[in-house]
Amino acid sequence: MAAPEPDDGLLLTWLYAPGDRPEVVAKALRSGADVVVVDLEDAVGPARKAYARAATAELLTAPRPGPPRVHVRLNALGSPLCAADLAALAGRPGLDGLRLPKVGGPGDVAAVRRQYREVAGTAARLPGLYPLLESALGVENAFAVATADPAVRGLALGEADLRADLGVAGEDALAWPRVRTVVAARAAGLAPPAQSAYPDVRDLDGLAASCRRGRDLGFLGRTALHPRQLPVIARAFLPPPDEVAAAREIVAAAAAHPGALALPDGRFVDPAVVAGAHRVLALAARAERYG
Repeated sequence: MAAPEPDDGLLLTWLYAPGDRPEVVAKALRSGADVVVVDLEDAVGPARKAYARAATAELLTAPRPGPPRVHVRLNALGSPLCAADLAALAGRPGLDGLRLPKVGGPGDVAAVRRQYREVAGTAARLPGLYPLLESALGVENAFAVATADPAVRGLALGEADLRADLGVAGEDALAWPRVRTVVAARAAGLAPPAQSAYPDVRDLDGLAASCRRGRDLGFLGRTALHPRQLPVIARAFLPPPDEVAAAREIVAAAAAHPGALALPDGRFVDPAVVAGAHRVLALAARAERYG
């Protein structure tokens, strides 16, 4: 029997693929990623935009073109390119989500809803929306963006553009925007955000270390630029054996003694701790998928 599809809170690997290269998209769909993000924005040159849009629309005519969920990163919001993207993609049965670049506030999300409904009809189901916070304004408005529309399913940082906007370098400079995004997602009841892509696809040790830091900050999973990054990301965000064992102990104790209690080693267990333990076990159940 096939394993059940993970819910939005258990997605670990998000692989980008350029929309104007259908052969690369096809490989991405067989990569084992949880989500394939077909990029119509930065990965596609101006002369190839129309071709990328048409190829992506054709791909998404099928209800599910491959095992992963398929998201599409649109061109700049409010631009004619974005309007053309939405017109081509609206109502396509294979479209699971839209990644919205450079969102500055809730008005950007509302505009996407309006445009989508204009071309798909007012009764059309809006796919999941994933706003990208890539500017100081977007980070400042993180919670307002996260709660802008019921279709918003998650937040993400676009760290390359954010670094340029802030004029900063180094990991420490982005610590506050990262935590801000994690807190805003949690406050809005969304799944933990996935980390921004690690740009050096050959530096797998650096990727693993960066993922561990991201996990400590509250991120879950990460976007990838190459399939070789996927198993590294998955291993970094899957809980280690000692954490799984502790979670099993907590769940068993809570089942035997409902309500708050203390374990023999002095750890205090309340409903929030039990909920976290269940989440650890749900992630651990995915380990076999990644090997």
